Amino acid sequence: MDIRALRYFVELVRQQSFTRASERLCVTQPTISKMVRSLEEEIGEPLLDRQGHSFQLTEAGQLLLARAQSILAELAQLQSELTDLQRLRRGRLRLGIPPMVGQIYAPLIRRYRQRYPEVEISIVEYGGRHLEQAVSDGELDVALTMLPTRSGEVLQSLALAEHPVLAVLPGQAEIPAGPLALSDLQQIPFLLYTHAFTLSERLEQGCQACGFEPTVAARSSQWDFLAAMVRSGMGVAFLPEPICRQLDLQELRCQPLTPPLLWRLGVIWHGQRYLSRAAEAWLQLCREQQAG
Repeated sequence: MDIRALRYFVELVRQQSFTRASERLCVTQPTISKMVRSLEEEIGEPLLDRQGHSFQLTEAGQLLLARAQSILAELAQLQSELTDLQRLRRGRLRLGIPPMVGQIYAPLIRRYRQRYPEVEISIVEYGGRHLEQAVSDGELDVALTMLPTRSGEVLQSLALAEHPVLAVLPGQAEIPAGPLALSDLQQIPFLLYTHAFTLSERLEQGCQACGFEPTVAARSSQWDFLAAMVRSGMGVAFLPEPICRQLDLQELRCQPLTPPLLWRLGVIWHGQRYLSRAAEAWLQLCREQQAG
């Protein structure tokens, strides 16, 4: 069975689109279709139940996906071990970050690059839950995300910083100044990150603890778009304090929550899988920042 065909198949399922998968893999859509057909011929079973422009996995497709992910993770581990022989004269760090974290940790990434100029840094931006799954599946070496994770037995973590989450309201909102309970905002539509973000999950859990389900007006993966929707009067958003510093407070106002909701950031990695030297070097740099 061709490793490249397995890689194409896994990426196709991950993207749920032949177009997006071809862009990600830098190959043509017919190439991906040909690889899928070759797998189906080899297995003797259809892998995809095609429905117009979309598809669902058949039982054979589900079984192949699980095995292919395991095989590709093992292959990535082998490649990491072989790269280690170069003692970081060459190597690759697969790093995941949420979109709103990049600006905060750009100096740390730059410091890593200065210390290990021959290591290629491959960065992907996902929500926290997607990052946890990607590290668990071996797609990423390490990730910066909100703690704690849901996979405590598999993933290890190192706390780096914590910041309060603030309610972001229009400047003229008829809301009293000072700390706000989530229940004070239950009559206002919420503007939240997508379900892939841990922060959204924590906010919705906080609302449930207060005895209400929030009315969600919109979701986005981009903090600046959430802020723009607040400015337009669509509702209230919730952003970490470092992000709030970048907002135009002539049109918006930021108020703390009570009890406080903390955005605890840390780095996570797989605790039961081989960790490359490039990833170990990243963790060491994180420990230095934590100590400093």
